Amino acid sequence: MNLQKKEYFLKVGKSKKRLFKMPDSYILLFIMLIFASIATYLIPAGNFEREEDGLVPTVIPGSYSQIESNPVGFMDFFLSIQTGMMEAANIIFLVLIIGGSFAIIDSTQAINSGIMRLINKTRDKKILLVISVCTVFSIAGFLGILHTAVIAFIPVGVIIARAFKLDAIVGVALIYLGAYSGYTVAGLDPITTGFGQEIAGLPVFSALWYRFIIYLAILISSILYIFYYIRRIENNPERSIMGTNRFSSNHEEIDENIPFTGTMKVVLLYFIVCLAVYTVGVFRADWGLNEMAAIFLIIGIGTAIIGKINPNEFVKKFVKGAQGMIYAALIVGLARSIVVVLEDGLILDTIVHAIASVIEPLPSAIGAFSMYIFNLLFNLIITSGSGQAAIVMPIMAPLADIIGISRQVAVLAYNMGDGFTNTIAPTSGILMASIAVAGVSWVKWLRFMLPLLMIWIVIGAIALAIALAINLGPF
Repeated sequence: MNLQKKEYFLKVGKSKKRLFKMPDSYILLFIMLIFASIATYLIPAGNFEREEDGLVPTVIPGSYSQIESNPVGFMDFFLSIQTGMMEAANIIFLVLIIGGSFAIIDSTQAINSGIMRLINKTRDKKILLVISVCTVFSIAGFLGILHTAVIAFIPVGVIIARAFKLDAIVGVALIYLGAYSGYTVAGLDPITTGFGQEIAGLPVFSALWYRFIIYLAILISSILYIFYYIRRIENNPERSIMGTNRFSSNHEEIDENIPFTGTMKVVLLYFIVCLAVYTVGVFRADWGLNEMAAIFLIIGIGTAIIGKINPNEFVKKFVKGAQGMIYAALIVGLARSIVVVLEDGLILDTIVHAIASVIEPLPSAIGAFSMYIFNLLFNLIITSGSGQAAIVMPIMAPLADIIGISRQVAVLAYNMGDGFTNTIAPTSGILMASIAVAGVSWVKWLRFMLPLLMIWIVIGAIALAIALAINLGPF
């Protein structure tokens, strides 16, 4: 009888597990939007005065004042979603255009064939391939290029992962974590590190040697973690976080015997040249996401001409490819609406002022680590590096003087705080678009990323402790 009862309860437990299904990313973001709206009723409104000179308006320390509350009303709540869509329009349309252009490229089989050729040559050198891909993208992130444009390369990562019979998470990790391993300290990025140091009154790109050491530690830990996950699912495919459906239905099986024709080689060369032109444009002409969208239109049209795809067929394939990206595109706007609510509710400056008031009386070491933790958390709301610098650095720089730490340490705390939690922030349009393009839900990505994020945070804490011990200076 006891055995029968035990079997019955086991069956009931299994059926309940089957009934429970993790909410879709859209639902989770909508719940977060509700909580953000409630916060506008609970947190007093306030603002800092701002100086308009420079890259973006920066706050004036000591200018905080409480103002009349502006909670988000019922109609404002739903309007914020449309506003979020409009504010994130450049990313949304970039995702749609990438989807359309990649559909044209896919129809030629050029990238699939080229990658299969590469993989066949490196079949016994998978470790070398992973290290190479991650390192190349990390260098781009360290230089401050391509971390926003990383979305464009996610399909390539997915193709590599599928060819190796892994899962979509590996495809995202190779590209996204590669780029963000460099971006976490962004040693030569003028928009984050350069802007933050300029506000703090430090020489731009100072203490580069120290940032480079941190970058190497982050990159090595990321590569080792990706290897750990790859080995785990190779030994037991059931341990894939993606479950049995390891790839989205949008990602078709790859024919390992695709011939690498002359036309395919020309298409692939054209694709690489266009991306090289974009990279030069980033360095020379401050190109951004809008220019990347234009480049992908050029890629799509040029590929159609090389592949002799007639205009009507081009339109059908392009629209179908864009349709496949609707989920990824719209989720970016919903994520942005959370920030819209917090900004319209006028509570972000209040949060910064409150934290600064708490940190000011603390001992120097505790104060420095408090800055670090604050930036890790605040970045979940404001994922823009320059936007976060404009809000927090004018407060943190003089605060560093008060508690007795170098301003370089304060900038480092901001840098790592901004970089690390970008990789899980649901308010980050770049992250949400990247994982959605690969067909990975935010919850599954969070499960994969959290252990590595904890490792990064520990590395950052150690780096901050050493910086305090050596009194990391301006140079």
